[in-house]
Amino acid sequence: MIPSQRHLFDLPREVAYLNCAYMSPLANRVVEAGLAGVRVKARPWTIAAEDFFPTTNRARGHFAALMGAEAQDVSVVPAASYGIALAAANIEVKAGERIVVLADQFPSNIYHWRELAAETGATLATVARPASGDWSPALLEAIGADTALVATAQCHWTDGGMIDLVQVGLRAREVGAALVLDLTQSLGAMPFDVAEVQPDFAVAACYKWLMGPYSLGFCYVAPRHQTGRPLEHGWMSRLGAENFADLLNYRDGFQPGARRHDVGENANFALMPMAETALAMLVEWGPAEIQATLRAYNDAIVERAGEFGFQAAPADLRAGHFLGLRRPGGLPDGLLAALRDQNVHLSVRGDSLRVTPHLYNDEEDAERLFEALGRIL
Repeated sequence: MIPSQRHLFDLPREVAYLNCAYMSPLANRVVEAGLAGVRVKARPWTIAAEDFFPTTNRARGHFAALMGAEAQDVSVVPAASYGIALAAANIEVKAGERIVVLADQFPSNIYHWRELAAETGATLATVARPASGDWSPALLEAIGADTALVATAQCHWTDGGMIDLVQVGLRAREVGAALVLDLTQSLGAMPFDVAEVQPDFAVAACYKWLMGPYSLGFCYVAPRHQTGRPLEHGWMSRLGAENFADLLNYRDGFQPGARRHDVGENANFALMPMAETALAMLVEWGPAEIQATLRAYNDAIVERAGEFGFQAAPADLRAGHFLGLRRPGGLPDGLLAALRDQNVHLSVRGDSLRVTPHLYNDEEDAERLFEALGRIL
């Protein structure tokens, strides 16, 4: 169990921010890394050619460490949608085959598959939300001999409902289907082992549970796809890019591993130091330890939420860092705004009041939530 790390963040005491699944605050050291990067860019005569690559490659290594991968398997992307588009460009889907997704899946992991289905004559097969709340059996049942691709997450973005990705990966390999994952709502706060799951692609944006900047993310690319087609052809992804004096000697060869799939200008002198610092912080804390800490925190919230008529999925069916509270008859109108007026910050997704704390939260934040609910309900 990790004690509250609130002292590392610029989080006023009167603010109960329980909304990491929307956007994490930045730790003070992450802010400082970004400001230092801005100051570097303000004085470009201090920037040498060799400054373009080390920070990015260290960030790759930290991201890889969070999932048990190698740094060479990680590409830099600007958003989850870029990683999904990269997967769509490199996975073969044929007419009559099926692309399997979950109901109410995050849009960035839907739109590309709708487009690909329309282009190829494939079918987008949507797994309905199970009445039991257990996504895994329903998803496994939907994966069959005609499945070309499964696109899913580790936990559902509306309420944290878990998907057993080890079993899904095994089933996908049995039928020869590709597996594409959006881990934006779990990586960093929940253990994930790329060797156990064996996805084809797994992307995560930085601005939520990776506790980094907006407009930056990373994508695991399985070795079998690392010689595939990149979405763009920037100079930094080519062999010899480190030698600025020789860039006009155009190269056909790419940087090794997943770096051929990097987005251009990935040496961003403000955002990349922020990402590197945030990812190093998460590696230091450890996803398993973060998960255990946040599960205990959320389990205590579930117990008290029942007093106000809220219900949550059983603990074994939801991610520990993620809580979706539902109420018979639905949520009261204006609930979110009323909570916000009392400096309690949550989200509503679907029919769930989404409670997503992190290590910057403490018992006082939970108490402020229930005091506010007592005044509202």
